[in-house]
Amino acid sequence: MSAAAPSLRVFDTPEELARQLADWIVARIGARPGRVALCLSGGATPRPLYELLGAAPRRDRLPWARLHCFWGDERFVPHYDPNSHFRMAHEALLRHVPIPAANIHAVPMACRSAAAAAADYEHMLKRFYGAETLAADRPLFDLTLLGLGGDGHIASLFPQSPALAETGRWAVAVTGHGALDRITVTCPALASSAVTVFLVAGERKREVLARLFAGDPALPATQLHPRGEFFCFADRAAAAAAPAPALSGD
Repeated sequence: MSAAAPSLRVFDTPEELARQLADWIVARIGARPGRVALCLSGGATPRPLYELLGAAPRRDRLPWARLHCFWGDERFVPHYDPNSHFRMAHEALLRHVPIPAANIHAVPMACRSAAAAAADYEHMLKRFYGAETLAADRPLFDLTLLGLGGDGHIASLFPQSPALAETGRWAVAVTGHGALDRITVTCPALASSAVTVFLVAGERKREVLARLFAGDPALPATQLHPRGEFFCFADRAAAAAAPAPALSGD
């Protein structure tokens, strides 16, 4: 296992994975004092998790008044477009909970381009953080949720993308990957998290998860080096080939 590999927790089914991770998040967030910054992932995998967090009894155990939601990446589309990560999180989670509107920090889309949206989002992140540079002892996020693409991408950081090499910016535009431009938080900002969790499910992710734990440098995911605690929550179908000792969640 590479030095940067996460601690692996494995659950029998995607449903059990979502339930256990939801309970784990509630316990982690509930124990943190003051405001709490949560960086959300897009894609289909986290939707069951969001639905659990947005329903009783877990919803009633979360400190929504002091919880702030951000996104690790977004497609450059209106917020309620079917392709929007914001829309998915809103439908599955945010519209069901008493979170103040001011605590929802979606990527701004009233911009002329993805590059302008990325610049505005970076400004938003810095204003929330209260500084222009990230301090090693003060994370930007309290909890960061990330999916793992079949090619090893995280957020919208794809293999061989120039965005992977970014060390100064907190958010950048990504073009040339599919029909839609994107905005992504960069590795340095994603790494500035007290807790980072990869959420991985399904047999289709088996090979890439094994490559992640083997430390394959071609994967964007292996280029993320979180400053805080680092975990991977996976179902058994995805983790079957991972060459790392699993901490079973059963």
